[in-house]
Amino acid sequence: MKKIFLSIFVLVFTFAFTSCRDTEKKAEDSMNDAIESVEEAAEDTEEAIEEAAEEAGDAMDEAADSAENAIDDASEEVEKAASDAKESMKDAAQ
Repeated sequence: MKKIFLSIFVLVFTFAFTSCRDTEKKAEDSMNDAIESVEEAAEDTEEAIEEAAEEAGDAMDEAADSAENAIDDASEEVEKAASDAKESMKDAAQ
């Protein structure tokens, strides 16, 4: 009878020990998965920031080009108006 109880005790102790080790491994796996998820999220965020910065730079370049074109157009219009005014003054003086 002693041998039966001792065998059962050893068997239960073995299962308990194995079960605890599996729980630790599952917890470790879960932690590793969480770390990988955080790293992936950080990489995605970094890529999104870089992309937004590039788009902002492109928008600034386009705005600068538009402003330059507007200045050039305005300058041409002023020169044309001045030329027209000069011609008008010549015509009026004659």
